[in-house]
Amino acid sequence: MFPVSHSTRIYLSLAVISVLVGASWLYAQTDRVPDLGESEEETVAGQTDRSAQTSQAQSSSRFPLRIHGFLLGNYDARMQDAHPAGKEGGRFLWADERLRLELSGETANGKAALLFKGDVFHDAVANRFDGTVREGYLDYSRTSLDLRLGRQIITWGVGDLLFVNDVFPKDWNAFFSGRPTEYLKLGVDVAKLHVTTPALNVELVAIPFFRPDNLPSADRFFYFDPFAEVPQRTLREPASTAGNVEFALRLYRRIFGSDASLFAYRGYWRQPSFRPDQLPSPAQLQGSYPRLAAYGASAQRNVGAGLLSLEAGYYDSQDDRSGFDPAIPNSQFRTLLGYQRQLGSELTMGAQYYTESVTDYDTYKTSLPAGFPLQDRTRHLLTARLTQYLKYQTWKLSFFGFYSPSDQDALLIPELWHAFTDRLSLTVGANIFSGQRQTTFLGQFRGNDNVYIVFRFDF
Repeated sequence: MFPVSHSTRIYLSLAVISVLVGASWLYAQTDRVPDLGESEEETVAGQTDRSAQTSQAQSSSRFPLRIHGFLLGNYDARMQDAHPAGKEGGRFLWADERLRLELSGETANGKAALLFKGDVFHDAVANRFDGTVREGYLDYSRTSLDLRLGRQIITWGVGDLLFVNDVFPKDWNAFFSGRPTEYLKLGVDVAKLHVTTPALNVELVAIPFFRPDNLPSADRFFYFDPFAEVPQRTLREPASTAGNVEFALRLYRRIFGSDASLFAYRGYWRQPSFRPDQLPSPAQLQGSYPRLAAYGASAQRNVGAGLLSLEAGYYDSQDDRSGFDPAIPNSQFRTLLGYQRQLGSELTMGAQYYTESVTDYDTYKTSLPAGFPLQDRTRHLLTARLTQYLKYQTWKLSFFGFYSPSDQDALLIPELWHAFTDRLSLTVGANIFSGQRQTTFLGQFRGNDNVYIVFRFDF
């Protein structure tokens, strides 16, 4: 397999778009035109006999494409004067202009369909042009079976910006940079099989190509790194072999008035672990993605005037089940309790309580190298969401907040959205971090408070 550069990927994506648009146009020209030698009477007489055949031929041969997209301007500036050193560590955490093209279509019988979502953008902070395929897949459907092949964004679980059984890759750099929430999730190249039966619904996902989380970069963010002074680093991703294929399984159905799901996953942690060559003064770090198996369940049902959500999961850290290796995350239990309801006209609220509990905690404390921060046995996290629509839903005021009483850190996200027209909208918001210690998950980002603005034009 030859390496493909970013520019080549852009050209290939544009070529695919051109071919698909051209094919759609050609199919649209399949209406029959009478031969020059055919009389008007023959044409009129034959139209009635041929109308059924023409309609049937068109319904089976046409594959019309729908084209949508948007233009986006997204700018995110720091609230403080301090910023990381380097050419990308200036006032702006994020600044880009983006074109999204979305192509979708299906056959007349509904058995086959396609979707393509691609972005071409200018990253003003890095001063470069690039492109990416967000999603691109083919669907084939039968009575009780659906098969989807290609790049897909998959979301499992019942959490609101909290993930227990959603083991698929995420872009935390985008989330903390004030980008639209849809960019938090990353697409993965998978084969997904969905089977529907009266007793049970099954969703099976096979991921042949590993994709990690996209984490904040030291070029643009302040964050805690115990090895910040070690520049020599290598990072090895799982090879794309048959033995390394990731599998995820979801079984779900409605039972006793609740939507219930069971989950299972075999693959890898999405965030890397780094092993120093020596302590306490390492000269080199070797990074990898340890093996992971996860099992869990969720349930959701109406309670009172609102919606109650429950979810739990066990993360089996297969490369260090004993917990003796400080370079590999210990196994852990995750739980989630959530409730949301409408408080008034166009006003909704939601609240969640989330925990992460480390197993083999005593072993973890014993093996932790000197000078490294000690995490709590259980991390507690509370969230709250308020959303108010105004003026026929042309204005939206929203707030989302994270607060950890165990870590004593927080992230507050106030946001204002306004639709000038059905196509043109504006979003203004902020990410405000707080924390007592720079070693906690949210506290480490307290030097990255930012305010963002997003202009969007849909077509």
